[in-house]
Amino acid sequence: MTSLPPQPLSPLDGRYAATVGSLADYLSEAGLNRARVEVEVEWIIALTDRSLFGSAPLSDEQKTQLRGLYRNFGQAEIDWLGAKEAVTRHDVKAVEYLVRDRLSTLGLDAIAELTHFACTSEDINSASYALTVKRAVENVWLPKLHAVTAALGELARQHRDAPMLSRTHGQPATPSTMGKEIAVFAWRLARVAKQIEGGEYLAKFSGATGTWSAHLAAEPDVDWPELSRTFIEELGIDFNVLTTQIESHDWQVELYDRVRHAGGILHNLATDVWTYISLGFFAQIPVAGATGSSTMPHKINPIRFENAEANLEISGGLFATLASTLVTSRMQRDLTDSTTQRNIGVAFGHSLLALDNLQRGLTEISLSRDVLLADLDANWEVLAEAIQTVVRAEIAAGRSRITDPYALLKDLTRGRRVGAPELAEFVRGLDIGDAAKERLLALTPATYAGLADDLVSRLG
Repeated sequence: MTSLPPQPLSPLDGRYAATVGSLADYLSEAGLNRARVEVEVEWIIALTDRSLFGSAPLSDEQKTQLRGLYRNFGQAEIDWLGAKEAVTRHDVKAVEYLVRDRLSTLGLDAIAELTHFACTSEDINSASYALTVKRAVENVWLPKLHAVTAALGELARQHRDAPMLSRTHGQPATPSTMGKEIAVFAWRLARVAKQIEGGEYLAKFSGATGTWSAHLAAEPDVDWPELSRTFIEELGIDFNVLTTQIESHDWQVELYDRVRHAGGILHNLATDVWTYISLGFFAQIPVAGATGSSTMPHKINPIRFENAEANLEISGGLFATLASTLVTSRMQRDLTDSTTQRNIGVAFGHSLLALDNLQRGLTEISLSRDVLLADLDANWEVLAEAIQTVVRAEIAAGRSRITDPYALLKDLTRGRRVGAPELAEFVRGLDIGDAAKERLLALTPATYAGLADDLVSRLG
């Protein structure tokens, strides 16, 4: 058997590349290296802007040329770094050499020693990861989450008045509306999204053990913590002043736990919609040319929701591993975080793939209101709650001498099918006021949905 030509090992880089490829601009190895170059370049500019160590501020043209190293970062730089790292066996050192090489090309050899000045690799890495993860979340992942949430909001408003039988514990229960049930998911996701949007993306920039020791040895009269803070914040990320050699990664733990939380809600959505489809509440809209089953032509499988469910489980497991690993580091530094963080893009990739499937799946279903109404009409016993509650109110108001109304309704309905005629006869025989009796006689399972319709308005 012949060997295959080089193939992607991960489906994210193969089968699903078109769906998740936008993340690679930030969370790939090349995306990380581009951010590393950005941090190295901006640190040189920050030092020269302050005329430190005999340097002079660069001209606007020189700054533009220097920033071109990361703004125009491409295949030539990727290949250069690959070749250099094969020699250095150190990725950040290869980036430093790249910047030095390009400084020489630009005629800026005089400031070459300011490249990576007083930095440990983690100064560059923590800032680079903060930049790449923030940009991936804000530019790719969150917009997709918002798109799914918006789609849910639209469905909720569309079906706000569509009564449906609830199934608490899988059993017939007090009716709701399909719109209100979908609105619950939109509400939950919007809340978690707000938490994610308010999160920090922290970096440290304080040297080998977080003490600015080398900085002070080189120039004791500079307020290095304040300079570092200003530098990091001007990059658009947040500063962590108190660290070991590494930034402690707590912001990553918080972010990944929240993204995993959102994934749990989305998983709940996927399984609920799948169940509604199996009950016939939603009909699936045929997609031209698509095949549901290789042998049963009639089938339209709910693959979007099944795909989302599985990928959310994969991403959730990866995010849990990232969070549990990154929260700790032996003494001042170990390298468990290094290889772990290389999987950030994989975790977000599976999550993004799930979001994409949900977004598309929600456009491929239509509500079968006739099925909802038939289901309601077959379960009049759910009105037992309304009847016994009204009876209790009548007793409290002195208009009834019934004792233990709950037991009375339990005897009538528990484990039994009770139709409209039986309930009407039962209500007419109750010792309650005429107004209450008329309210109950007018009630049907389809009209017993409380404020479900109005609650959808809370989505805004």
